[in-house]
Amino acid sequence: MSVSGAASLSETDRALIRILQEDLPLAAEPYAEIAGRLGLTEEEVLERVRRWCDQGVIRRFGASVRHRRVGYKANCMVVWRVDDPLEQRRVGQLFAGFERVTHCYRRPVRKDWPYNLYTMIHGADREDLDRLVAGMSEASGIGDYRLVFSVREWKKTSMKYFSEGTSNDG
Repeated sequence: MSVSGAASLSETDRALIRILQEDLPLAAEPYAEIAGRLGLTEEEVLERVRRWCDQGVIRRFGASVRHRRVGYKANCMVVWRVDDPLEQRRVGQLFAGFERVTHCYRRPVRKDWPYNLYTMIHGADREDLDRLVAGMSEASGIGDYRLVFSVREWKKTSMKYFSEGTSNDG
C-alpha cells in the first residue's frame, strides 16, 4: 500500500486493515465476526476487501495455516515434476481442489532441480501424508515427486501495515 493510498483511508478502513493483518478468527463465518467488531455488515467488509483488491491496494491476500492448532501434526511440501505447461495447469487445478492442500504453485525448474509444481499438505501423521500423496499421484497420473519435510520453523508472521495506537500509520 502506498503512502498516498494510506492517506485516503478512513479510520474504519484502518481498523479493518489492522484486523485483517492478524489471524482470521477460527469461526464458520470469520468475516461476519470481523464485521461485528467494526459495527459493519459482513457484506460491507467483503465489499471493502473486493474494492481494495480491484484497486491494487491489496495485491495478495493469503493465509498461514497454523496446522497444529487445527489438529494436523504433520506437514510437508510435495514437489512434482510436470513438464507440459498445459498439464501443469490441469494438475495444479486438480491439486488445489484437495482439501488438505493449503498452498499450490508453480516455479521454474533449475538445472539440478526438475520439480516445478509445489503443494503444501497437512495430515495427522507421516502415514496419513503418504496416503494423501499416493492419492494425489493416482488422481493426477504424476509419479515423479518428492516429499520435503520441514526440520524447524524459524518464523511465521504476516506483514503489518498499521499498528494499534500509532497515530502516524502509513
